[in-house]
Amino acid sequence: VQLQASGGGLVQAGGSLMLSCAASGGTFTGTLMGWFRQAPGKEREFVASISRDGDSKNYADSVKGRFTISGDNAKNTVYLQMHILKAEDTAVYYCVAAQYGTTRYREYEYEYWGQGTLVTVSS
Repeated sequence: VQLQASGGGLVQAGGSLMLSCAASGGTFTGTLMGWFRQAPGKEREFVASISRDGDSKNYADSVKGRFTISGDNAKNTVYLQMHILKAEDTAVYYCVAAQYGTTRYREYEYEYWGQGTLVTVSS
């Protein structure tokens, strides 16, 4: 399974951006997809996740109320809608997927990783 993230770019603070991640290379049968990010000079951190059935959604405290994760099982695609972007949201965003589980916050719990898409928020 390959994960292809897209939608990154340059946006002004207070603006919005939507990231997409499509799983390809076979039928993804896993139970969880999500996003991590890594800001310059910082460790990679969990952003959000969504279970396949959509019943379980989890967010990092830093993005709650501003970011929304959603999924389209028919397209094997997950989305991250980001609003009220801040300079501290600047990072490379990685799409991730896990074969099992519905609540995962740690990098090692995700078997599949995309190549990352850069989001730059100018202040």
